[in-house]
Amino acid sequence: MTGRDFPVSGLMSFPPMLMQLQWVDVSIIFVYLAAIVVIGLILAKRAAASQGNYYLGGNKLPWYMLGLSNASGMFDISGTMWLVTLAFVYGLKSIWIPWLWPVFNQIFLMVFLSAWLRRSNVTTGAEWIETRFGKGQGSRLSHGIVVVFALISGLGFLAYGFVGLGKFMEIFIPWSWVNQYLQWDIPAENVPHLYGIAFTLFAVFYTVLGGMTSIVWADVLQYVIMTIASIVVAFIAFSAVATHGLHVPDGWMNPFFGLEMGIDWSGHIPEVMNKVAEDGYSLFSAIFMMMLFKGVLLSIAGPAPNYDMQKILSTKSPSEAAKMSGFVSVVLMPVRYLMIAGFAVLGIIFYDQLNLEVAGKVDFEQVLPSTIHQFVPVGLLGLLLAGLLAAFISTFSGTLNAAQAYISNDIYLKYLNPKANARQIKITNYSVGVIIVVVSIYLGTKVQSVNQVLQIIVSALWGGYTASNVLKWYWWRFNSHGYFWGMLSGMVVAGLPLVWTGLLPMMFPEVAADLRVLWYFPVILVFSMMGCIVASLVTEPTNEATLKKFYRQVKPWGFWKPIHAMVLRDDPSFVKNSGFRRDMLNVIVGIIWQTALVAMPIFFVVHQFVAGFAAMGVAAICTFILKKTWWDRLSDMDRD
Repeated sequence: MTGRDFPVSGLMSFPPMLMQLQWVDVSIIFVYLAAIVVIGLILAKRAAASQGNYYLGGNKLPWYMLGLSNASGMFDISGTMWLVTLAFVYGLKSIWIPWLWPVFNQIFLMVFLSAWLRRSNVTTGAEWIETRFGKGQGSRLSHGIVVVFALISGLGFLAYGFVGLGKFMEIFIPWSWVNQYLQWDIPAENVPHLYGIAFTLFAVFYTVLGGMTSIVWADVLQYVIMTIASIVVAFIAFSAVATHGLHVPDGWMNPFFGLEMGIDWSGHIPEVMNKVAEDGYSLFSAIFMMMLFKGVLLSIAGPAPNYDMQKILSTKSPSEAAKMSGFVSVVLMPVRYLMIAGFAVLGIIFYDQLNLEVAGKVDFEQVLPSTIHQFVPVGLLGLLLAGLLAAFISTFSGTLNAAQAYISNDIYLKYLNPKANARQIKITNYSVGVIIVVVSIYLGTKVQSVNQVLQIIVSALWGGYTASNVLKWYWWRFNSHGYFWGMLSGMVVAGLPLVWTGLLPMMFPEVAADLRVLWYFPVILVFSMMGCIVASLVTEPTNEATLKKFYRQVKPWGFWKPIHAMVLRDDPSFVKNSGFRRDMLNVIVGIIWQTALVAMPIFFVVHQFVAGFAAMGVAAICTFILKKTWWDRLSDMDRD
């Protein structure tokens, strides 16, 4: 899961909480910015050595660094802001709501999908198409639609990150403070854009110069910063609970739920009930089942062609790809939820001191910036802002690197100049990076007018992604024509609300607005699946040589019986992947393990020590099982 999937509306409406940073805080921020510039300069030469070095770090980066980098990219401000709001309102029950995206996709990657993807030995997701479907018209169409998917979604995420960064930093670095040194007169509405451009340039510098290697090193630095900040924030909240107590509704401390969510704030903070009604999570059991259905399908489809896929492809081997994906949960969940729980608890205890009003209405998405403003001390504030700034930059740089790879590798080198020399490739990489940034900045400056459009486009793209990318792994008869028409039909159906804004309200009149896309998912899936199956069956299968090579190299389980028979005739010693049952068991254990890692820090911050140690025990038992059934078998993933 990436923060790019989280709602970003709150970033567009921060209240004017002006504060002047102390020199200590400013110094910390500048030291961080200087550090990432140095990283880019040091690693520029190594990155320029080859295309593989630039986009994949030469497949020499250790799995734990890539895991820290991936975790850093997910530790973003828009997602953190949303999660703090959920924790504030729903307490321990909030651990389930991120399954909307879903967060447990990392478990599927850890158990088997990262290894499958890494065995393909490609540079991008679009390049993978040829590995699975071979060459021909259908493959070219499929290749094209993946490139379009990657670029549009990438530009959308970059634009959001740009404007979100500017608006967030404006809170803590008011233009009136900066202007006394620069003496620039610019309209107030353009200040976030100026901040966005300024901080984006740092990301562009080290990303364009140093490629994947500099991204990973900068992300590791960011992770260290955010870990320190998370621990300190959690300690402040822990101490506040000890001093003031924590007065919350019944059920807030209980992660389990019945038919309904069952959180009643009317006797504590009545305004929260408006948020509960607006969210529409009351009949949570039905919502949970739909989240689980959608989440499993999205997870078994594998990673989308973005920075997450690039990190997997950057690993040294299939087993290290699996280790990296598992490591993400270990280093991300406990640390991130220390911060989330800390800010949520501070917001509840000191609710009367917070400024949550936006345009005369209480906006609970302001809990994070308001608690930062009120309770984070000098020094830690600079560290925290540097970390949150780094989170934006990490997401921006990772997405930029992936977008660069698709244009340079999948358009320029594939169609425009296949025989390009090293100098031409280097110039192309740099030029493409600059062009992408310029376009994303332009979109960012227009985000107030295209916010809804971009949001729906991204949702449409992801909605159409599922069926084609599930079948590509598990069904031998699925071909490139099925892939193209499945994605296209799914994207068209998912994009209908963009054309007809009244469609979802008409189809789901009793469903909360933010949940209508969830209930629309089965409709998208049906049409996309029809496109996949019909197009595959009315066209010729993928040629046998391509299918046999893919099956031998990737070793997927699923419906591959005819291809397995062909491979066995050629090589009687070939051993198929018979790990379906073991992988599914590990997925179930892994999801329980990940959920325990999420709940554990929250329990400890709110002084629920028995429950905290119980969660720790569950995590330990799951770790033991996974050690026997997954970790000890990782070497098998590297065998041909």
